[in-house]
Amino acid sequence: MSQPSLTDNYRGVFDTRLGFGSNPALLVIDFVIAYTTPGAPFFGQGVVDAVDASVALIAKARETGVPVLYTVVEYHPSGIDGGLFFKKVPSLKLFVRGEPLGAIDPKIAPHPEDIVVAKQYPSPFFGTSLASTLRAMGVDSIVLLGCSTSGCVRAAAVDGIQNGFRVIVPRECVGDRHDAPHEAALFDINAKYGDVVARAEVLDWFSRLNARAA
Repeated sequence: MSQPSLTDNYRGVFDTRLGFGSNPALLVIDFVIAYTTPGAPFFGQGVVDAVDASVALIAKARETGVPVLYTVVEYHPSGIDGGLFFKKVPSLKLFVRGEPLGAIDPKIAPHPEDIVVAKQYPSPFFGTSLASTLRAMGVDSIVLLGCSTSGCVRAAAVDGIQNGFRVIVPRECVGDRHDAPHEAALFDINAKYGDVVARAEVLDWFSRLNARAA
C-alpha cells in the first residue's frame, strides 16, 4: 500500500496559519562566529547566508521600535552547567565563557539597549528568564532568526508556542550546516509550532505596525 504524499498527509491536519500578532519582538538565536567562520567545527554556509539576510530585518526592527533580543550559548569552564548535552556534543567546549568563537557575528552585533540571554541548552526558554522578559515587554509574537534551524531555532519555536507566543520564522533568516535538516525543521515548525514566511512579509508587517503607531 503506497503512502499519501507529504502534502496530502498533512493537509487539513497540520496546515493552519496563526498569523501575526500586534506586539512582536525579534529573537536572534546563536548567530555566533563559530557558525560563520570557515573551518570552525560548526561552520555552515547556510548560516552565513542567513546572517547576511538578517541584517536588513534587524535594522527594520530597530527603525520601527520592535525589541531585538539575542541569545548566546555560554558554559562554565567545567561544562557542568551543560549537563549531558555538553557530553553528547563535545564541540560545545567552543562556547565556554571567553572562547572567541562564541561571540556574536559582528555583522549583526547587539546594540547597548538590546538584551542578550545566555543559555546552556537548545531552547532559549529553558532555564532562562526569557519568557518573563517578553511578557514584561507586552510581546505577543516572536520572530526567530538564527541557527541552527534544526536545533536551537526549532527548540525556540516549540517552547515559544508552549509559552503562549505566536512564532514567526522568516525562512531566509535561519540557517543550518546542511540543507536536509534545515528544510525538515522548517517543514515541522510550519506544520505544528509557527508560521514560516518570507522575509519580505515580516518587513511589510513591521512597516504596517510602524505606520499604525504613527
